[in-house]
Order: sequence, then C-alpha cells, then structure tokens
Amino acid sequence: MTTPVSPSLVVVGSANVDVTAFVDRLPTAGETVAGGRLSRDLGGKGANQAVAAAKLGGRVRMIGAVGDDADGAWTRDEMDRAGVDTTDLRTVDAPTGTALIVVDSDAENQIAVCPGANDRVSLDGVTFREEEAVLMQLEIALSIVEEVAARAPGFIAVNAAPAQPLPEALLSRVDLFIVNETERELMPELAEAELVAVTYGAAGAALYRRGEEITRADGIPAEAVNTVGAGDAFCAALVLALRTGHAPADALEAACAVGSAAVSHLSSQPPFEHLSRYLPVR
Repeated sequence: MTTPVSPSLVVVGSANVDVTAFVDRLPTAGETVAGGRLSRDLGGKGANQAVAAAKLGGRVRMIGAVGDDADGAWTRDEMDRAGVDTTDLRTVDAPTGTALIVVDSDAENQIAVCPGANDRVSLDGVTFREEEAVLMQLEIALSIVEEVAARAPGFIAVNAAPAQPLPEALLSRVDLFIVNETERELMPELAEAELVAVTYGAAGAALYRRGEEITRADGIPAEAVNTVGAGDAFCAALVLALRTGHAPADALEAACAVGSAAVSHLSSQPPFEHLSRYLPVR
C-alpha cells in the first residue's frame, strides 16, 4: 500500500451553485421537457477541484470569489467542512456564480453558466510558495490565469476548459494541461505543450508530451448518473498523484479511477477515499 501523503495545492478558479434538472432526455432547441427532478448543489470547476483534492488527502487552499449572499455563505461553509482553506476566497458585491444544468438518463448534460462573482476574482494580497502546485481552469478571466502563471514559482496545471485560444506565454509556462478530446481538437496549439492529459470519457485517458503519447489508461466501468464533476475530480487526482511523485502511468490510472467514482454520484462534489486507495498496485 502506498504511504498516504498530503501534497500542497492551490486552486484558482470558479465557485458556483449548480441548479440541475434531471430528465429522461435533453430538450432540443425551443422544446420543453417535463417530468424533471430538481437538485441544487455546490459546483464550479474551481470549487469542485478544490473539494475533490481535499477529500483525496491534499492540503488545499482556494483562491476565488463568491457573492455576499446565502449561496456564497453556503459555498464557503461547505468548502471549510471539506477541509479547504478558504482564506483567499473573497466575498464580493456580486451574485454567487450559478450553473443551470440539464442531465438526461444517460448522464449527458447541457450547461449554461452565469459567472457572477467569478468575474471578480482577484490576486490582491495573494502569495504563492515554491512547494505549492497550482491548478486553474478557464471559467475565470484569462488575465488572472496569466497573472498566476507569471507569479507562481512552482508546478502549474491548467484545466483548459472551456476551450479558447491560449497565449504563447501560457503554453510555455504551464507544466500540465488537462482537456477532454473535444477541447484538444479546438486548441491545436496544445500539441506544443510540455505535458497534456486528454480524457476520453468511458474510454479512459492519455498523456502526451509535446504531442507524443507517453502513456494511456483504460476507463473503469461505472453506472453513470452525473458526469458534471467527473472531469474536475480527474484533474485533482492527476495533479496530486504527479506531485506525490508517482509515475505518469500510475497517476493517470488513479485519476481515471477517481473520475469513474465521481460519475456514480449525483453531486458534482461527491465523497472520495484517500488518493492512495485509487493508485494501482504493481
């Protein structure tokens, strides 16, 4: 059994409330689908990744913003409860971000995001330490992502979602990009990146170094009920495993196992065991 460790991780990103309708099938344009079941949960790619990393055993702090409202207080309380340091989670004069989600019986989804407070993320007074890994996404302003990349001295990972053109300075500074197969196709510049993890849904994931595949992991079968938080859990697990010193093949396999565990839970912030339980035994 691998000895449990607690790598340090800073997550810079979004925090949302997910308002989700579970229906038999996704509506087409202009169509109303009745008979849904409504759920209200915490989400946002940044918050999902921070909470997952903390539950997996990482020492995690969150840099982001929530509104001065009930949803903002709820978000902060739940992140504190999960073990995330929310000292740098600012409360601002804007509504807490909200995601409107529709999920069908096959766990496929449609998502519309109202960023709210996420547009007010700031790095004022924030410092980064050499030993801390940083994990970001693109649900916050690209200028913030670029500023973090310029200031943080340690390992930097970016979940490049949603897809958008990436500046050269970011491509050359980031140690690890994480995308799904569609995002990779939309950002061909990633072929020049040092290390890119690509997820393929139930088919697993692969790691590429400057465009060349270096390892691949199969997906782990699971009864999917909600895939919204699976990619975020994958990101958290992969960064923690790599920063703990595990070989890329083992880290990728563990991340796939964590992602698989996530899809079987209705929440975008499901429970997890310690990361060591998901690592392969060689």
